[in-house]
Amino acid sequence: MEYLYRYLILINIICFIVFAVDKKRSRRNQWRISEATLLLLSLIGGSLGGILSMRLFRHKTGKLKFRIAMPLLLIINILVVYYLGIL
Repeated sequence: MEYLYRYLILINIICFIVFAVDKKRSRRNQWRISEATLLLLSLIGGSLGGILSMRLFRHKTGKLKFRIAMPLLLIINILVVYYLGIL
């Protein structure tokens, strides 16, 4: 179970950073990280990090897809963690 805690911490840090990097790249008109990648990282456990990064950097907050998907993915992540008996 300790491995799962570490995984969740790591995936949330990674997701937070990837959202931040994408925001930085968008400001510089550079190659971007795909929305599919951002959502996939959120789906596999990084939704809280993604949401925090979205709020902090004001990134993807205007996109309806992200405004709806990210809270839903967070709920899914919480339910999976609860089901696995971690919470």
